[in-house]
Amino acid sequence: MDQYIGKMLNDRYEILDVLGVGGMAVVYKAKCHRLNRLVAVKILKPELAADPEIRSRFHDESKAVGMMNHPNIVNVFDVNQDGDIDYFVMELVEGITLKQYIKKRGGVLNWREALHFSTQIMQALGHAHSRGIVHRDIKPQNIMVLRDGSVKVADFGIARIADSQRTMTKEALGSVHYISPEQAKGSEVDERSDIYSAGVVLYEMLTGRLPYEGDTPVAVAVQHINSIPLAPRELNPEIPRGMEQIIMKAMAQDRELRYPDAEAMLSDLEAFRKDPAIVFDYQDPWMLTELPEVTPYQPEEVEVNSASTEEDEEEDEEETGGGKRTAFIIGGVILAILLVIFLIFRMLWATLFAGIFDSGEVYTVPDLRGLTYTEAEEYIFTTDELNGHFTVAISEETVYDATYDVGEIVSQDPESGTSTKGDVTEITVVLCAEPEEETELVMPDIVGKDYTEWASTLSEDYHVTVKYNPQYSSDYDEGLIISTDPVAGTTLTEGQTVTLTYSRGEKVTTTTMVSLYGMTENKAKETIEELGLTTGSVTTVTSSETAGTVVFQSVKSGAEVELGTAVNLQISSGPQPEDPEPEVEEEPETDEQETENNNTNHNDDDEDETHTIVVTMPSGRTATSTISVRVNGVNYYSATVPADQSQVSVEYKGTIESLEVLVDGSSYSEYTVQ
Repeated sequence: MDQYIGKMLNDRYEILDVLGVGGMAVVYKAKCHRLNRLVAVKILKPELAADPEIRSRFHDESKAVGMMNHPNIVNVFDVNQDGDIDYFVMELVEGITLKQYIKKRGGVLNWREALHFSTQIMQALGHAHSRGIVHRDIKPQNIMVLRDGSVKVADFGIARIADSQRTMTKEALGSVHYISPEQAKGSEVDERSDIYSAGVVLYEMLTGRLPYEGDTPVAVAVQHINSIPLAPRELNPEIPRGMEQIIMKAMAQDRELRYPDAEAMLSDLEAFRKDPAIVFDYQDPWMLTELPEVTPYQPEEVEVNSASTEEDEEEDEEETGGGKRTAFIIGGVILAILLVIFLIFRMLWATLFAGIFDSGEVYTVPDLRGLTYTEAEEYIFTTDELNGHFTVAISEETVYDATYDVGEIVSQDPESGTSTKGDVTEITVVLCAEPEEETELVMPDIVGKDYTEWASTLSEDYHVTVKYNPQYSSDYDEGLIISTDPVAGTTLTEGQTVTLTYSRGEKVTTTTMVSLYGMTENKAKETIEELGLTTGSVTTVTSSETAGTVVFQSVKSGAEVELGTAVNLQISSGPQPEDPEPEVEEEPETDEQETENNNTNHNDDDEDETHTIVVTMPSGRTATSTISVRVNGVNYYSATVPADQSQVSVEYKGTIESLEVLVDGSSYSEYTVQ
């Protein structure tokens, strides 16, 4: 079994099966567990990953395809790396290759189908070329045909940035039957190489044959360089002249004589679509190309007169060459004159004589609804009264209609039953699209993953509401998901609430006490509970502080204390009312009383002493702070300090027995007393 089957890349893409193997990589069918959809994953082969040059080219490819976004190109969703595995993720296209489709249709397509497919191929190449990307491997095997008749160009597996200045001499690129002459020579390629290959694909669709065949790849490659292919109309006379001209111009051996870009070829395809009888006014590029003497189609046998001398042969060659050139010039002049006469006659027919020779025959537009594009083409082509008067074109718009199957015609313009007269009428049809299926989202298995990352993913990609449930855990590191509700595998709906229980780390056994001074009794009890502590005794004491506020706590602010410790509180009942002092008769002082009074006067001097408390505020503050100064257990000073103020000075008159400074409710020690 393949080594990647069953592997999960980046915890997102589960490899299910092998879809195909290319020169550099293997394509797998996979499931994206994040968005619950099937995708295609392309992984660089392990034996090539060790080569720095090959790995670099694979990275170039990933970047190149990631730059494109077009309905006719297989979309790329993600470019990623998992360890030593380099890969990118593409849409999984359900359909068959153009090669399989041609075989299914009997080996040859009618020109309407070939035009339909070629137009989409060139639109895809035009998009790629506009971003500097050359496909280098255009062939029917790399073109997918979907059920609705649209095509997608796949496998830009060897595409490179056009200005990379790398040659292709070290590797076989694409099937030799479709490569351009410059690819066969190993020369530098550009977007015109893709145009050549697209011309070969169009040749094959219309003739059922490849322009060059051979016993070996080298033999075929040499023919691309040296030989002239049979004209398409020689193999299939039903091919219109204008279509043959497009093929031969795209396949010109001299790239300077090809279409300069995809837009130029698209312009001719569109002109032909509007007028299948068109004959373009440019000369066949094969008549302008100087080829080697050896061509792929030689006469079966040529008799040579052995009696002729070398001198006679040279004279005959000169006369024959001169005669051919003269005949070619005369023929060109006659052809130009006939072409001018034809164009003048056609113009007069369309203007002056259109009504004179009009037979007046009226045609009724057929009802094509319910048919596929191919069935509609076949119906018009095989019905005698319709053949030659109607063509079918597919609208870029598609709509879903439950009454029709995917790919069937839903509507048409002009509508069926409409009468038409004169020139060929084009019927534009709208095909039935696939119904817009809502992707079923399933809860991923994210236990053990980072909760912040997955909270964002669930919200953005799954469109659910995320709820958090932090818990202590000794089994999971902090921030990792412990469990989910709903569990993994459950179908999710948009807007549903998903609960992520994540780890807060191991449960702590201690906590840091905070200051409760000035809080109400209820607020203090709530704070104690939040800290994981318990409230002990609560007593009421007289105090100058506001009644109902805490004036004492048994556990000092800033202390590290075990969880569950009881904290005793004292609550202020307000100051005690002052009683009137009794009148006392003065008695003469004794010697002892005089000494005592002297001591008392000395203590009064101490009480009148002024202290300056200087608090240095914390550095790096970006917001205002609240400062409180408690002297002798009583709040003496409170203020709000701006962020740009570095110091606070507070004067206190009297004896300081205890001093506590709080900044933003926490004990603070950066202060001095003068």
